Amino acid sequence: MLELQLTLQDPAATARLGLLLSGHLQAGDVIALEGALGAGKSVLARGIIQAACPAEDDIPSPTFTLVQTYEPDALPPIMHFDLYRLETPEESLELGIEDAFIDAICLIEWPQRLGAFLPRTALTITLVDGVDATSRVAQISGDARWQPVLDALRTQMQNIT
Repeated sequence: MLELQLTLQDPAATARLGLLLSGHLQAGDVIALEGALGAGKSVLARGIIQAACPAEDDIPSPTFTLVQTYEPDALPPIMHFDLYRLETPEESLELGIEDAFIDAICLIEWPQRLGAFLPRTALTITLVDGVDATSRVAQISGDARWQPVLDALRTQMQNIT
């Protein structure tokens, strides 16, 4: 398992990480967004979606709808899932998540609700509190497929901060 840890000074840095990550995503990629309530998972997802769909001016959290779908011009569909309200992993199948794992880029908040359905190839980004009220630490891990992405993010984020 490959790992990268990045300090994000504020929500804008969290969104920037999403913007940079969006340039590396393709159909079948699953991004598992972990962290406590208010950790910045939706901020990160919005950064990815905004970069891929610049005309989208309203990017709501799918807390109540469970899934929002976006159709970027230059990428496959992006499906943003918020699984917080699921009670069993099987409920995710009703959302069409299995097909999304193949055909779309999946951004999944509360991925632990998927249990064994979460693909082993997912890139996991865990957001935890930083040294002050606005900073976060992004702990990013994935299998060997993600090595070039982690290397690029490390370089790109260092050049920004």
